[in-house]
This record gives sequence, C-alpha cells and structure tokens, in this order.
Amino acid sequence: MPLFSKVLVANRGEISRRVIRTCKRLGIKTVAVYSEADAGAPHTTDADEAILIGPAAAKDSYLNVDAIIDAIKKTGADAVHPGYGFLSEKSGFARRVAEAGVTFIGPAPDTLDAFGDKMKARHVALSAGTSPVPGTDEPITIDTPEGVLAAAKVAESVGYPIVVKAVSGGGGIGMQVVTEAAGLERALKSCSDRGKASFADARVFLERYVSKPRHIEVQIFADSHGNTYALGERECSVQRRHQKIIEESPSAAPFFRGEAGEARRRELFERAIAVVKKVGYVGAGTCEFIADAEGNLFFLEVNARLQVEHPVTEMVTGLDLVELQLRVAAGEKLPDLSRAAETRKGHAIEARIYAEDSWKGFIPKPGAIDTLTWAGKSEETLSSNLRIESGVRAGSKVTPFYDPMIAKVVAWAETRDACIAELDRALLGTHIAPCVTNVDFLRKVLVSEEFKASNYDTKFAETFAKANKP
Repeated sequence: MPLFSKVLVANRGEISRRVIRTCKRLGIKTVAVYSEADAGAPHTTDADEAILIGPAAAKDSYLNVDAIIDAIKKTGADAVHPGYGFLSEKSGFARRVAEAGVTFIGPAPDTLDAFGDKMKARHVALSAGTSPVPGTDEPITIDTPEGVLAAAKVAESVGYPIVVKAVSGGGGIGMQVVTEAAGLERALKSCSDRGKASFADARVFLERYVSKPRHIEVQIFADSHGNTYALGERECSVQRRHQKIIEESPSAAPFFRGEAGEARRRELFERAIAVVKKVGYVGAGTCEFIADAEGNLFFLEVNARLQVEHPVTEMVTGLDLVELQLRVAAGEKLPDLSRAAETRKGHAIEARIYAEDSWKGFIPKPGAIDTLTWAGKSEETLSSNLRIESGVRAGSKVTPFYDPMIAKVVAWAETRDACIAELDRALLGTHIAPCVTNVDFLRKVLVSEEFKASNYDTKFAETFAKANKP
C-alpha cells in the first residue's frame, strides 16, 4: 500500500517536479496545480492530473488558498506537499488543509507559527540555550516618534553597523544595513514598508551587523516518535540580494577544519537539534546560523520546510528527503539517522541558474528558452555524479510573474576540488538560449581563487560581479 493515494503539490517549477518524481517511485498518484502562465509547463505534464487554479499573478493562483483547497476537493487528494516558498510556511494554509481532512506534508501549524515570526523564533532559540545575533528580543513598531526613538536607543546599545529586518517573511526582503545613526530612521521606514507590503506585517527588529559573515545551515529531520536528527551542514554564503546562488555540503569554512573544527561542527548540530526540539518539531527543516570572521556561530532562524538546496545533502548522504517527508507525514518512524552527518561521503555543490544579468546588478531577464542543453547531454544520459533539477524545457518561457530560477545543477565528487571541476564542466556544457542567464557568472565564481580557497563571505558574489564585469 502506498503511503498516500494521491498527493497534490501546491507549488510549481522544479520543486513540483522533484516531489512528483519521488511520489511516482513510491507508487503515489500526483496532482499538479498551475496558473494560466504555467499552462503546459513541465510540472503539469509530469503529474497524473493537473488543475488550473487562477491567473498568472501568484496572489491569484499559487497563493490563493481557496483555489488550492478547491483543487484538493475536486481531485480527491489525501495529502498536500507545499514545496518551498509560496504557502509552504503559512500556518493558515496548513490549518485549512487539515480542516479539509487532508494531510499537510510539513510541520504542524503551531510550529509554523513559532518559526514564521522571527521574534518568536529568537525566543525559542534563547530558551534552548542557543545564542542569536545580539539585537532586540521584541519587535519594534515605528508608526510613532516614540517607536523610532526606542529603535535608536536599541541601535546605540547594540552598536553600529546594524541590520534592520522585517519580523515576518524571508529571502532578505526589506533588510537594510545601517552604518550610522543618521541613516536609521530611513532604513526603519523602508524595511517596515516592505514588510507591510510583502507580508502584511509592518513590525521590524534590529540585529548587530556581523562583519565578513558566512551563512551556515543544518538540515534537521524529526518524526512524531520523538526522534530528531541533524543530517549535516550546508554552506550558502555565495549570495546576491541576500539570496543564495551556490550551496555546498559539507562546508569548507576554515573554522570547521581539523579536530577543533569537527568539535565545533558537532556542537552546531546539537544546538540545531535543541532549537527544534523545543517546539516538538516534526518533519524536514533547516536551522540557519551566521558565522563571524572568528567562526562564532549565531542562530538566525528556522526554515520549517524543504530547502531549495536540499539536493546537496541528498548527494552526500544518499537519502531522499522528500521520501522521508512523506513517511514522517504518514506517521512512520524514521530509520536511525544518528550517524548520517558523520558518514557523509564526498562533496556536493549546487549552482542555481537564473534568468538574470549578473554583470548588471543581477537584474531579472524574463525571456524565451528556445534551445536547451544540460551539461552537453540529455537528462537521461547524465552521469550519476550530476543532477539537474529544472522546471523548464525547450520551448518554455521564463515569465516576470515568479522567481526567475531556471534550474539547479548539482555535482558530486570525492573531494571539493574535484566537485568544483565537475560542476564547472557541467555548466560549460549547459546552453540556454536566447534567454539571458547567469551561467557564465557561476563558472567564474566557481574557479575563482577565493571560492577554491573557501576564503569568502556573503558579500563575495556582489563584490566579484563588480570587479569582474566584462
């Protein structure tokens, strides 16, 4: 008997295809949802059924809870996988799914509430004995002069430079770095306005700006039988606009090297497990940390869902994280994964291909994909060391309605140097036209001395783009 009879994937593109692939292997029927802009998209033809949920705009389709609940009822799906982004971390959506008598393949609504609010997440971390970045422990409302004055006092006590963040949401939306007091009020208003527009939440909070930061995250998995595991860390420090473009596992950061580095890595895993255990977490999740130049690791947040970069963890552990999600959602007990992080094999790196001009401020460049070749081969003939996760095919269009990510190219090898070379060869053989992409930029980053030596931070990609502009 399959774990579920029919899974509706409440998402689009490569993540929808990724979930459908595992469901098919497990004998589970699938339902794809699509907007008018995605009619005929690969994820709709991969699934057993596809149902239109609205116009092109995300708010009218992929974020339209009523339309998705209606699709669940029409198709008789008994489970919903939310993918990532869109509704994946919305507790209200998870509750509506449960009210419809359907299984939500993700954490419980109360867990989504705890980690969807950065202030609540900060309190969970503190209660678990894990230190977040120094800053405010309560949200700041700036709609009065008193609120702005209170924020200024906090900033002065924490010390400049400081980061202003929106309490709700993610992806770096609204985030502002302030280097001196004169720029604080403007940054507060800008961040608050973006938070209100994007997440209907105008509250902000302040954190100390960490110099030369590196972004390290821990993949965790927990079941409803009390078992919680850390499956290893990923480094995601190659970013633009606070969004990741290259991720790898394990991290090659200097502070993880040698015996002392291994001890620090084990401590990190323990801290991540302690945070999610505080709320009785069940399912897949990522505990995110930021490291300073000395290697001190501070808690950032928990992403209570599958991550875009989950394939690098799969490549080094041999696990199928979507299958584990399905099994946990069905109430099964996880296999013993206590040594998964210790027995990781080799090195994996993922490069995200976007329709954007990296040399002109990473601006999105929607367009047509008339010809498409992956790594000089067809997807069916790729080596086992390469993996393509894509939401497009020849004839597809990258529209302005959604994130412009075209695909993820993932490579594995015994060593990091060999993995870099493998991924570079794959990108060299990848041709997407006439749509403008960041493939050339990704290749230049991969073979740069800074990346090869793992001597970089989260500002590296943007600095590199300016310094190496053709």
